[in-house]
Amino acid sequence: MERVLGQHGRGAMKAVFTPLATQLVKLGVSPDAVTITGTVLASTAALALIAPGYLIVGSLTVGLVVFTDSLDGIMARLIGRESPWGAFLDSTLDRITDGAIFAALAIYFASVPGTIGRWGLYAGIAAAILGGVVPYARARAEAVGYTASVGIAERSDRLLIALLATLLVGLGLPLWVLAVALTYLAIAAAITVGQRLATVKKQAGA
Repeated sequence: MERVLGQHGRGAMKAVFTPLATQLVKLGVSPDAVTITGTVLASTAALALIAPGYLIVGSLTVGLVVFTDSLDGIMARLIGRESPWGAFLDSTLDRITDGAIFAALAIYFASVPGTIGRWGLYAGIAAAILGGVVPYARARAEAVGYTASVGIAERSDRLLIALLATLLVGLGLPLWVLAVALTYLAIAAAITVGQRLATVKKQAGA
C-alpha cells in the first residue's frame, strides 16, 4: 500500500499496526506465519466470496487482509529479523494473493451471461496475466544487474482499483464499471511491462 498511501500514510500504518505487531511478537508469532496466514485468508476470501458473487463482503474482507500487508514487515523490524528470505517469501506469496483475486473476478464474470460477462472474463484474465509479469520484469531485471522500478501499475494501485470497483458494483453501480476497471488494469499493466522493458534495454545499451 506504500505507493498509494505515501509517506504520511506509511507513518499512519506504522502507528496503527505497531501495537498489534508488538503483541504478536510477545506471543511468539513469527513474521513468516503472518505472511502465510494473510495469503491464505485473502486468497480463500476472494475465491469463496467474490467468485460466487458476494461482492460487498468479499471486497471488504480481502481489502482488510491486504490492508494489513505491512504487519509482517513491522514485526520483522521489531525483532531485528529483516532478511532477504522474508522479502522473497512476501513477494512470492503476494503473487498467489493477486492471482486468486483476479481469478475470482474472472470466475464471477464467467457466470454472467452476455457481452458484459465475456468482456469482464477476458479483462480479468488479461489483468491477471499482465499483472503477474509486472513484478517478474522488475525481479528479473534486478537479477541480471539492472533496475526496473518504473511504471504506472504498481501492485497496491491494481489491488485498490480492483477491490474498490468490486465494492462499488456490489453497492449498486452497473457491472460494466468493474469490467472497465479490469480493462484499465490490463492496459496499465501492459504499459508498465513495456516501460520496464524499455528501461532495461536502455541500461543494457548504455
